[in-house]
Amino acid sequence: MNKVEELQKKDLQYIWHPCSQMKDYEELPPIIVKKGDGVFIEDIEGKRYLDAVSSWWVNLFGHSNKRINDALYKQANQLEHVIFANFSHEPAIELCERLMKLVPKGLGKVFFADNGSSSIEVALKISFQYHYQTGKEKKKKFVALTDAYHGETIGALSMGGCDRYSQIFKPLLLDVKRVYSPDCYRCKYEKCRDNCDAECFEHMEETIKENHEEISAVIIEPMVQGAGGIKIYSPKYLKKLRHLCDEYDINLIADEIAMGMGRTGKMFACEHAGITPDLMTVSKGITAGYLPLALTIMTDKIYDAFYDDYRAGRSFIHSHSYSGNALACSVALETLKIFEEDKVLQKNEEKSKVLRRIAEEKLLDIPQVGEYRQIGMVGAVELVKDKESKERFPWDERVGYEIYKIALKKGVLIRPMGDVVYFMPPYVINEEEIEFMIDVARESILEYFENR
Repeated sequence: MNKVEELQKKDLQYIWHPCSQMKDYEELPPIIVKKGDGVFIEDIEGKRYLDAVSSWWVNLFGHSNKRINDALYKQANQLEHVIFANFSHEPAIELCERLMKLVPKGLGKVFFADNGSSSIEVALKISFQYHYQTGKEKKKKFVALTDAYHGETIGALSMGGCDRYSQIFKPLLLDVKRVYSPDCYRCKYEKCRDNCDAECFEHMEETIKENHEEISAVIIEPMVQGAGGIKIYSPKYLKKLRHLCDEYDINLIADEIAMGMGRTGKMFACEHAGITPDLMTVSKGITAGYLPLALTIMTDKIYDAFYDDYRAGRSFIHSHSYSGNALACSVALETLKIFEEDKVLQKNEEKSKVLRRIAEEKLLDIPQVGEYRQIGMVGAVELVKDKESKERFPWDERVGYEIYKIALKKGVLIRPMGDVVYFMPPYVINEEEIEFMIDVARESILEYFENR
């Protein structure tokens, strides 16, 4: 048994990997990664893989980024962590000060957590308590979309609409009002996302008008439903939602965990619609893939409902051991500095054009490619059994997973979402690497269907 086999055996002896059927690992053992460099990760045998999914959408500026490494090292030699109740530190303060210049106008206060799901829990609890403390005790329900994904903890999972994550846990979940989500590829109104009037919003409008007295908040992934299949929709949907929430005193929670931090071409996806949510969650890319950190950012109006003498009992009694972690804050701060100093959004605008051009040139002629859609640095290939009817493949054929395995052998990590092959690479990717990524995706798709 060589070193790789020995490590793989030990891994499977002790570790339960996330979002996996562990029996699959008997056929495809875990790849033991030794190091990362830019858009590539390298296993202990020296084979390199282009990280086309930014390691679950977190890595913005490449693996082992020198600037972030240096910031982390410097902070580790000063302060690693301190209790965040009655204590603070410069990285957290400067991080929030910088963020306030970037978030949608009107957001003003930041509450720290340590992962995306936790920031969703914070937003849900704050919304409920806000209404309770402002005399609207009936507002206890939440509205969320089909195909939504908001995390894995019980409250966050309740908001999600992807059955593969939540079906088994239905008896444990909160009672959420579920609304049909925008599905622009299979639009029931025969419209196009680029010029529609978000006709599908009628489902949301009907739900809110009928139930507004008991609705605390609507939670939504702005512009793109990520884990639901990279479903990109019109900003008009968000504009209509903001207007309706204002009309009925309902909080709008924008889950920017996946699509914030420049991923859609704007710093935050809400900017495409020119709206400000009441609460906004941020995680993943905020630390460029280095350390866990999550933020729930809210308006002063929300915050003010909690501000009172202690005896009034209006405090938000919620905490995380690693709230405001100094190491994570220093890395997040360096991430924001890179955005500004390297003009990342401007450069990404050009890179996104390159990504679109190469993807459309090399993928659209494949018979099983129903659509290529893109926003900013997110591209998605919808694979279908029949282009005309847009018929899906049977779920148990695991078409995306089989293509993923082929691509790994060719040196690209794509990890499709069901039958949607998507590209969400680190922002430091160059044109040559984009071409390689798309070439491998094309070869892998063609190879699978030729041998199917």
